[in-house]
Amino acid sequence: MKKNGKNIILYVVAAIGLLALPLLLQSQGNAWVRIADIALLYVLLALGLNIVVGYAGLLDLGYVAFFAIGAYLYALLGSPHLSETFAWFKATFPNGLHTSLLLVIPAALALAAVFGALLGAPTLKLRGDYLAIVTLGFGEIIRVFLNNLDYPVNITNGPKGITAIDSVKFWGLNLGRPLKLGDYTLSSVTLYFYLFLVMVIFTIIVSHRLQVSRIGRAWMAIREDEIAAKAMGINTRNMKLLAFAMGASFGGMSGSMFAAFQGFVSPESFSLMESVMIVAMVVLGGIGHLPGVILGAVLLSALPEVLRYVAGPLQAMTDGRLDASILRQLFIALAMIVIMLVRPRGLWPTPDHGKSLQARGGGPVPPGPGSTLNHPPGVETAADEVPGDGARPMSINP
Repeated sequence: MKKNGKNIILYVVAAIGLLALPLLLQSQGNAWVRIADIALLYVLLALGLNIVVGYAGLLDLGYVAFFAIGAYLYALLGSPHLSETFAWFKATFPNGLHTSLLLVIPAALALAAVFGALLGAPTLKLRGDYLAIVTLGFGEIIRVFLNNLDYPVNITNGPKGITAIDSVKFWGLNLGRPLKLGDYTLSSVTLYFYLFLVMVIFTIIVSHRLQVSRIGRAWMAIREDEIAAKAMGINTRNMKLLAFAMGASFGGMSGSMFAAFQGFVSPESFSLMESVMIVAMVVLGGIGHLPGVILGAVLLSALPEVLRYVAGPLQAMTDGRLDASILRQLFIALAMIVIMLVRPRGLWPTPDHGKSLQARGGGPVPPGPGSTLNHPPGVETAADEVPGDGARPMSINP
């Protein structure tokens, strides 16, 4: 009861802090709130990739492709681009579709999930480095297509990108405009912060429920030992496809919100470096551990912006001989190296199950499948019934 009470108090304090955060940042300028908004979008991306990399153990270096798919879907459905390009489309929709948010988000989820399954289908027999190379190629294919689909039929407007994208509107509220509440004004970026926060909370709940479900345990069994998982009756093919589809769907949702928030999309925003950074967020935070993934996403997304205030003065001290952008990249790289050396499992890794058992008085951690865990001699346990000649049992802990 005491632990539950402490958890409730912790959740209440965290909720109050998150609700007050954009208001405090807004007093220092909208730029800080914008940094927080981008951090929440990266949290969405990292949580989606965590399903593929953290739960199922499938290395995906092309995750930014699903981010791009969701962004361009919203751009086409929420801008006059199609009406300005196709005469037959303009005859039906003179000013563009301007689709509602309630339709765009499910559409982005579904389309990204379909592309995720299409990516997963030909890679079912690939693992490790080979899977990483294929997914990397998929991400580059999507970016190149977006960059060149302006001829002979102009769909994406090529490298020029799509502009005049609608802001999010629902229930008469336009998040692209400030909202006045009496004498106080909530800026547009503050309103987006609350929208993104709701989406992050929803994604965390879904990810957690997946993690503790039979599907999540099947993913983790595949991550630990795919051959053993298949021998235990798990349909590894379907589970892998489901992991790719579920992870991609969150990427598509995040992309659609990115397009609405920016009001402009172009292929430059979906480079390979973005995929690498998202993977780094998951790894540096703690693979498979939701709090760690969130921490890694927040730090790596906010750190480049914060380092602007460090790299700028250093550039001035050297009379401009050192470029500020290069200094920022150098500091980020050094920070990543230090973190991996000091915390090789991530900043906030998954708590060790054995240590938690000992902390609860459960006895020492069993060294092998034939060992017992604090039970009297002569009493058989599930570990005693594992067949084989010393094969280790599958771990389903993230």
